[in-house]
Amino acid sequence: MSKRDYYEVLGVQKGASADELKSAFRRLAREYHPDVSKEENAEEKFKEINEAYGVLSDDQKRAQYDRFGHAGVGDMGGMNYDFTGDFSDLFEGLFGSFGFGGMGGRSRNAPRRGRDLQKEMKLEFDEAIFGVEKEIEFSRDEVCSTCNGNGAEPGSNINTCSPCKGRGEVQVRRQTILGQVVQTTTCPHCNGRGKTIETLCRTCRGNGLERKTITKKVKIPAGVDKGQQIRLGGEGQPGVNGGPRGSLYLVINVKPHKFFQRHEDDILLNLDINVAQAVLGADIEVPTVDGSEKLNIPAGTQPGKMFTLRARGVPRLQRSGRGDQKIIINVNIPKKLSGEQRELFESLAGTLDTEIKPQERGFMDWVNEVFGG
Repeated sequence: MSKRDYYEVLGVQKGASADELKSAFRRLAREYHPDVSKEENAEEKFKEINEAYGVLSDDQKRAQYDRFGHAGVGDMGGMNYDFTGDFSDLFEGLFGSFGFGGMGGRSRNAPRRGRDLQKEMKLEFDEAIFGVEKEIEFSRDEVCSTCNGNGAEPGSNINTCSPCKGRGEVQVRRQTILGQVVQTTTCPHCNGRGKTIETLCRTCRGNGLERKTITKKVKIPAGVDKGQQIRLGGEGQPGVNGGPRGSLYLVINVKPHKFFQRHEDDILLNLDINVAQAVLGADIEVPTVDGSEKLNIPAGTQPGKMFTLRARGVPRLQRSGRGDQKIIINVNIPKKLSGEQRELFESLAGTLDTEIKPQERGFMDWVNEVFGG
Protein backbone atom coordinates (compact mmCIF):
# COMPACT_ATOMS: atom_id res chain seq x y z
CA MET A 1 0.00 0.00 0.00
CA SER A 2 1.35 3.43 -0.94
CA LYS A 3 2.05 5.87 1.86
CA ARG A 4 -0.08 8.97 2.36
CA ASP A 5 1.44 12.41 2.00
CA TYR A 6 2.98 13.41 5.34
CA TYR A 7 1.39 16.87 5.26
CA GLU A 8 -1.99 15.23 4.65
CA VAL A 9 -1.40 12.86 7.58
CA LEU A 10 -0.87 15.79 9.95
CA GLY A 11 -3.57 17.93 8.30
CA VAL A 12 -1.26 20.90 7.62
CA GLN A 13 -0.23 22.90 4.57
CA LYS A 14 3.15 22.28 2.91
CA GLY A 15 4.55 25.56 4.24
CA ALA A 16 3.49 24.87 7.84
CA SER A 17 5.75 26.27 10.56
CA ALA A 18 7.43 24.19 13.26
CA ASP A 19 4.84 25.37 15.81
CA GLU A 20 1.98 24.40 13.49
CA LEU A 21 3.50 20.95 12.98
CA LYS A 22 3.93 20.41 16.71
CA SER A 23 0.40 21.59 17.45
CA ALA A 24 -1.04 19.23 14.83
CA PHE A 25 1.03 16.35 16.14
CA ARG A 26 -0.03 16.94 19.76
CA ARG A 27 -3.69 17.07 18.78
CA LEU A 28 -3.55 13.87 16.73
CA ALA A 29 -1.36 12.08 19.28
CA ARG A 30 -3.97 12.71 21.97
CA GLU A 31 -6.67 11.39 19.67
CA TYR A 32 -4.98 8.24 18.38
CA HIS A 33 -2.52 7.19 21.07
CA PRO A 34 -3.22 3.46 21.66
CA ASP A 35 -3.45 4.03 25.41
CA VAL A 36 -6.40 6.40 25.07
CA SER A 37 -8.04 5.74 21.70
CA LYS A 38 -10.73 3.09 21.26
CA GLU A 39 -10.54 3.01 17.46
CA GLU A 40 -9.58 -0.36 15.98
CA ASN A 41 -6.80 1.04 13.81
CA ALA A 42 -5.55 3.56 16.38
CA GLU A 43 -2.10 1.97 16.61
CA GLU A 44 -1.57 2.07 12.83
CA LYS A 45 -2.74 5.69 12.65
CA PHE A 46 -0.52 6.65 15.57
CA LYS A 47 2.52 5.09 13.85
CA GLU A 48 1.67 7.00 10.67
CA ILE A 49 1.36 10.27 12.60
CA ASN A 50 4.60 9.60 14.45
CA GLU A 51 6.42 8.83 11.19
CA ALA A 52 5.11 11.96 9.47
CA TYR A 53 6.12 14.21 12.36
CA GLY A 54 9.53 12.55 12.62
CA VAL A 55 10.30 13.61 9.06
CA LEU A 56 8.64 17.02 8.87
CA SER A 57 9.99 18.23 12.23
CA ASP A 58 13.57 17.63 11.03
CA ASP A 59 14.68 20.41 8.63
CA GLN A 60 17.03 18.19 6.63
CA LYS A 61 14.62 15.26 6.29
CA ARG A 62 11.81 17.66 5.43
CA ALA A 63 13.88 19.21 2.63
CA GLN A 64 14.65 15.73 1.27
CA TYR A 65 10.96 14.80 1.46
CA ASP A 66 9.80 18.03 -0.21
CA ARG A 67 12.16 17.36 -3.09
CA PHE A 68 11.97 13.59 -3.58
CA GLY A 69 8.86 12.52 -1.68
CA HIS A 70 8.92 9.27 0.30
CA ALA A 71 11.89 8.04 -1.78
CA GLY A 72 14.01 10.83 -0.31
CA VAL A 73 13.68 9.53 3.26
CA GLY A 74 13.34 5.80 2.69
CA ASP A 75 15.71 2.86 2.91
CA MET A 76 19.32 3.72 2.11
CA GLY A 77 21.45 0.70 1.34
CA GLY A 78 20.12 -1.26 4.30
CA MET A 79 20.58 1.69 6.67
CA ASN A 80 17.33 3.50 7.34
CA TYR A 81 16.54 7.07 8.12
CA ASP A 82 14.89 7.18 11.51
CA PHE A 83 11.22 8.16 11.41
CA THR A 84 10.48 7.58 15.07
CA GLY A 85 12.71 10.07 16.85
CA ASP A 86 12.62 10.32 20.62
CA PHE A 87 9.26 11.80 21.62
CA SER A 88 9.43 10.70 25.25
CA ASP A 89 9.44 14.28 26.57
CA LEU A 90 6.53 15.21 24.33
CA PHE A 91 4.54 12.13 25.36
CA GLU A 92 5.29 12.90 28.98
CA GLY A 93 3.67 16.28 28.48
CA LEU A 94 0.68 14.68 26.78
CA PHE A 95 0.09 11.60 28.92
CA GLY A 96 2.73 11.28 31.65
CA SER A 97 2.77 14.01 34.25
CA PHE A 98 -0.98 14.52 34.44
CA GLY A 99 -3.62 11.86 33.86
CA PHE A 100 -7.20 12.56 32.85
CA GLY A 101 -10.08 11.49 35.05
CA GLY A 102 -7.72 9.69 37.39
CA MET A 103 -5.83 7.83 34.61
CA GLY A 104 -2.11 7.99 35.35
CA GLY A 105 0.72 8.06 32.82
CA ARG A 106 3.12 5.33 31.85
CA SER A 107 5.10 3.84 34.72
CA ARG A 108 8.70 4.96 35.00
CA ASN A 109 9.60 1.27 35.15
CA ALA A 110 7.99 0.59 31.77
CA PRO A 111 10.44 -0.26 28.93
CA ARG A 112 11.76 2.85 27.20
CA ARG A 113 13.84 3.29 24.07
CA GLY A 114 17.44 4.34 24.56
CA ARG A 115 18.82 7.70 23.51
CA ASP A 116 20.22 8.30 20.03
CA LEU A 117 23.90 9.04 19.41
CA GLN A 118 25.53 11.09 16.66
CA LYS A 119 28.96 10.88 15.04
CA GLU A 120 30.55 12.81 12.18
CA MET A 121 31.66 10.66 9.25
CA LYS A 122 34.39 12.28 7.12
CA LEU A 123 34.62 10.98 3.57
CA GLU A 124 36.92 11.62 0.63
CA PHE A 125 35.19 12.98 -2.46
CA ASP A 126 35.38 9.67 -4.34
CA GLU A 127 34.21 7.72 -1.28
CA ALA A 128 31.01 9.76 -1.20
CA ILE A 129 30.56 9.26 -4.95
CA PHE A 130 31.06 5.49 -5.12
CA GLY A 131 30.39 4.36 -1.55
CA VAL A 132 32.83 2.74 0.84
CA GLU A 133 33.10 0.42 3.81
CA LYS A 134 34.78 2.12 6.75
CA GLU A 135 35.61 1.19 10.31
CA ILE A 136 34.35 3.62 12.92
CA GLU A 137 34.88 4.04 16.65
CA PHE A 138 32.38 5.60 19.02
CA SER A 139 31.59 5.57 22.72
CA ARG A 140 28.36 4.36 24.28
CA ASP A 141 27.12 2.83 27.51
CA GLU A 142 27.15 -0.95 27.92
CA VAL A 143 25.83 -3.17 30.70
CA CYS A 144 28.21 -2.96 33.64
CA SER A 145 30.57 -5.93 33.66
CA THR A 146 30.77 -5.96 37.47
CA CYS A 147 27.08 -5.97 38.44
CA ASN A 148 25.54 -7.16 35.13
CA GLY A 149 23.39 -4.06 35.09
CA ASN A 150 21.59 -4.35 38.43
CA GLY A 151 23.60 -1.51 40.03
CA ALA A 152 24.49 -3.50 43.18
CA GLU A 153 27.88 -4.61 44.40
CA PRO A 154 28.08 -8.42 44.02
CA GLY A 155 26.53 -10.02 47.13
CA SER A 156 24.60 -6.87 48.10
CA ASN A 157 20.84 -7.05 48.73
CA ILE A 158 18.36 -5.48 46.28
CA ASN A 159 14.89 -4.72 47.62
CA THR A 160 11.69 -3.43 46.05
CA CYS A 161 11.02 0.16 47.07
CA SER A 162 8.14 0.20 49.55
CA PRO A 163 6.75 3.72 49.02
CA CYS A 164 6.33 3.33 45.24
CA LYS A 165 5.97 -0.51 45.22
CA GLY A 166 8.65 -0.78 42.56
CA ARG A 167 7.07 1.67 40.10
CA GLY A 168 9.70 4.36 40.54
CA GLU A 169 7.02 7.03 40.85
CA VAL A 170 4.33 8.15 43.25
CA GLN A 171 0.96 9.74 42.44
CA VAL A 172 -0.86 12.59 44.11
CA ARG A 173 -4.56 13.07 43.34
CA ARG A 174 -5.98 16.56 43.28
CA GLN A 175 -9.46 17.92 42.68
CA THR A 176 -9.60 20.90 40.33
CA ILE A 177 -12.33 22.80 38.50
CA LEU A 178 -11.57 20.51 35.52
CA GLY A 179 -12.13 17.42 37.58
CA GLN A 180 -9.79 15.03 39.31
CA VAL A 181 -6.21 14.99 38.04
CA VAL A 182 -3.33 12.75 39.00
CA GLN A 183 0.12 14.28 39.29
CA THR A 184 2.92 11.77 38.88
CA THR A 185 6.38 12.48 40.31
CA THR A 186 9.63 10.57 40.76
CA CYS A 187 9.74 8.55 43.94
CA PRO A 188 12.06 10.47 46.33
CA HIS A 189 12.95 7.31 48.24
CA CYS A 190 14.52 5.36 45.36
CA ASN A 191 15.07 8.25 42.88
CA GLY A 192 12.91 6.49 40.30
CA ARG A 193 14.72 3.13 40.33
CA GLY A 194 11.86 1.21 41.89
CA LYS A 195 14.35 -0.59 44.07
CA THR A 196 16.77 0.11 46.89
CA ILE A 197 20.32 -1.21 46.89
CA GLU A 198 22.23 -1.96 50.05
CA THR A 199 25.67 -1.31 48.52
CA LEU A 200 26.09 0.38 45.13
CA CYS A 201 28.34 -1.21 42.51
CA ARG A 202 31.85 0.24 42.75
CA THR A 203 32.26 0.27 38.94
CA CYS A 204 29.06 2.02 37.81
CA ARG A 205 28.01 3.61 41.14
CA GLY A 206 24.58 2.01 40.87
CA ASN A 207 23.88 3.16 37.31
CA GLY A 208 24.16 -0.35 35.86
CA LEU A 209 26.15 0.95 32.85
CA GLU A 210 29.75 1.64 32.01
CA ARG A 211 31.25 3.62 29.12
CA LYS A 212 32.97 1.61 26.40
CA THR A 213 34.52 2.24 22.98
CA ILE A 214 32.81 0.35 20.15
CA THR A 215 34.45 -0.52 16.83
CA LYS A 216 32.18 -1.28 13.89
CA LYS A 217 32.39 -1.62 10.11
CA VAL A 218 29.85 0.48 8.22
CA LYS A 219 28.87 0.43 4.55
CA ILE A 220 28.35 3.91 3.15
CA PRO A 221 26.10 3.85 0.05
CA ALA A 222 27.14 5.52 -3.21
CA GLY A 223 25.91 9.05 -3.75
CA VAL A 224 25.76 10.39 -0.19
CA ASP A 225 26.39 14.11 0.24
CA LYS A 226 27.49 16.54 2.92
CA GLY A 227 24.94 17.03 5.69
CA GLN A 228 23.02 13.81 5.07
CA GLN A 229 22.56 11.32 7.91
CA ILE A 230 22.73 7.55 7.97
CA ARG A 231 20.92 5.75 10.75
CA LEU A 232 22.32 2.61 12.32
CA GLY A 233 19.42 1.15 14.26
CA GLY A 234 20.17 -0.44 17.62
CA GLU A 235 23.65 1.11 17.92
CA GLY A 236 22.75 3.93 20.31
CA GLN A 237 22.37 4.06 24.06
CA PRO A 238 20.81 1.01 25.77
CA GLY A 239 17.11 1.10 26.53
CA VAL A 240 15.68 1.45 30.01
CA ASN A 241 13.93 -1.46 31.75
CA GLY A 242 14.41 -3.79 28.79
CA GLY A 243 13.51 -1.22 26.13
CA PRO A 244 15.29 -1.25 22.73
CA ARG A 245 18.54 0.55 22.07
CA GLY A 246 18.51 3.93 20.39
CA SER A 247 20.14 4.62 17.04
CA LEU A 248 23.53 5.92 15.96
CA TYR A 249 23.38 8.69 13.36
CA LEU A 250 26.36 9.18 11.07
CA VAL A 251 26.44 12.78 9.84
CA ILE A 252 28.20 12.90 6.47
CA ASN A 253 30.97 15.44 5.82
CA VAL A 254 32.75 15.31 2.45
CA LYS A 255 36.25 16.72 1.89
CA PRO A 256 36.57 19.07 -1.11
CA HIS A 257 38.26 17.71 -4.27
CA LYS A 258 41.23 19.39 -5.92
CA PHE A 259 39.47 19.70 -9.30
CA PHE A 260 35.87 18.56 -9.07
CA GLN A 261 32.88 20.31 -7.57
CA ARG A 262 29.54 18.66 -6.89
CA HIS A 263 26.17 20.20 -7.71
CA GLU A 264 23.42 17.78 -6.67
CA ASP A 265 24.01 14.72 -8.91
CA ASP A 266 26.30 16.51 -11.38
CA ILE A 267 30.06 17.01 -11.18
CA LEU A 268 31.55 20.28 -12.43
CA LEU A 269 35.07 20.70 -13.81
CA ASN A 270 36.66 23.98 -14.87
CA LEU A 271 39.14 23.15 -17.66
CA ASP A 272 41.88 25.38 -19.07
CA ILE A 273 42.85 25.06 -22.75
CA ASN A 274 45.30 27.23 -24.71
CA VAL A 275 44.46 29.71 -27.41
CA ALA A 276 45.53 27.42 -30.24
CA GLN A 277 43.32 24.57 -28.98
CA ALA A 278 40.33 26.93 -28.73
CA VAL A 279 40.89 28.39 -32.21
CA LEU A 280 41.94 25.28 -34.14
CA GLY A 281 40.17 22.61 -32.12
CA ALA A 282 41.79 19.59 -30.45
CA ASP A 283 41.22 16.13 -29.04
CA ILE A 284 42.16 16.19 -25.36
CA GLU A 285 42.02 13.94 -22.29
CA VAL A 286 39.92 15.21 -19.38
CA PRO A 287 39.77 13.77 -15.86
CA THR A 288 36.55 12.22 -14.54
CA VAL A 289 35.79 10.31 -11.35
CA ASP A 290 35.95 7.15 -13.50
CA GLY A 291 39.33 7.98 -15.07
CA SER A 292 40.41 9.91 -18.16
CA GLU A 293 37.95 10.47 -21.00
CA LYS A 294 38.54 11.78 -24.53
CA LEU A 295 36.86 15.08 -25.37
CA ASN A 296 36.76 16.79 -28.76
CA ILE A 297 37.18 20.55 -28.63
CA PRO A 298 35.69 21.96 -31.85
CA ALA A 299 37.50 24.75 -33.69
CA GLY A 300 36.36 28.18 -32.52
CA THR A 301 35.38 27.11 -28.99
CA GLN A 302 34.62 30.18 -26.85
CA PRO A 303 35.49 30.76 -23.19
CA GLY A 304 32.60 29.59 -20.96
CA LYS A 305 31.52 26.89 -23.40
CA MET A 306 30.14 23.90 -21.51
CA PHE A 307 30.50 20.27 -22.58
CA THR A 308 28.60 17.40 -20.97
CA LEU A 309 29.78 13.84 -20.39
CA ARG A 310 26.64 11.83 -19.79
CA ALA A 311 26.43 9.47 -16.80
CA ARG A 312 29.85 10.49 -15.45
CA GLY A 313 28.43 12.21 -12.40
CA VAL A 314 27.17 11.03 -9.02
CA PRO A 315 25.13 7.81 -8.64
CA ARG A 316 21.59 8.83 -7.75
CA LEU A 317 20.89 7.93 -4.15
CA GLN A 318 17.99 5.45 -3.84
CA ARG A 319 17.38 5.74 -7.59
CA SER A 320 18.91 4.26 -10.71
CA GLY A 321 21.33 6.06 -13.00
CA ARG A 322 23.93 8.77 -12.51
CA GLY A 323 24.24 12.48 -13.04
CA ASP A 324 26.52 14.07 -15.63
CA GLN A 325 29.93 15.68 -15.66
CA LYS A 326 29.82 19.24 -16.93
CA ILE A 327 33.06 20.72 -18.27
CA ILE A 328 33.32 24.50 -18.43
CA ILE A 329 36.02 25.72 -20.82
CA ASN A 330 38.40 28.51 -19.89
CA VAL A 331 40.85 29.78 -22.53
CA ASN A 332 44.22 30.35 -20.92
CA ILE A 333 45.69 33.63 -22.23
CA PRO A 334 49.53 33.61 -21.96
CA LYS A 335 50.98 36.42 -19.84
CA LYS A 336 54.45 36.18 -21.34
CA LEU A 337 55.40 35.54 -24.97
CA SER A 338 58.66 34.66 -26.64
CA GLY A 339 59.85 36.87 -29.48
CA GLU A 340 58.66 34.38 -32.06
CA GLN A 341 55.27 34.04 -30.42
CA ARG A 342 54.83 37.82 -30.30
CA GLU A 343 55.63 38.14 -33.99
CA LEU A 344 53.08 35.45 -34.83
CA PHE A 345 50.35 37.12 -32.72
CA GLU A 346 51.13 40.54 -34.22
CA SER A 347 50.90 39.07 -37.69
CA LEU A 348 47.59 37.39 -36.76
CA ALA A 349 46.24 40.58 -35.18
CA GLY A 350 46.54 42.41 -38.48
CA THR A 351 44.08 39.96 -40.06
CA LEU A 352 41.42 40.04 -37.34
CA ASP A 353 38.36 42.28 -36.94
CA THR A 354 39.08 45.02 -34.39
CA GLU A 355 35.48 46.15 -33.87
CA ILE A 356 34.32 46.02 -30.23
CA LYS A 357 31.00 44.14 -29.87
CA PRO A 358 28.89 43.76 -26.70
CA GLN A 359 28.04 40.16 -25.78
CA GLU A 360 24.48 39.05 -26.45
CA ARG A 361 24.53 36.47 -23.66
CA GLY A 362 25.05 37.71 -20.14
CA PHE A 363 26.75 36.16 -17.13
CA MET A 364 23.48 34.86 -15.69
CA ASP A 365 22.75 32.99 -18.94
CA TRP A 366 26.02 31.13 -18.46
CA VAL A 367 25.22 30.37 -14.82
CA ASN A 368 21.78 29.04 -15.75
CA GLU A 369 23.27 26.86 -18.45
CA VAL A 370 25.80 25.34 -16.08
CA PHE A 371 23.41 24.80 -13.18
CA GLY A 372 20.30 23.96 -15.15
CA GLY A 373 18.35 27.04 -14.02
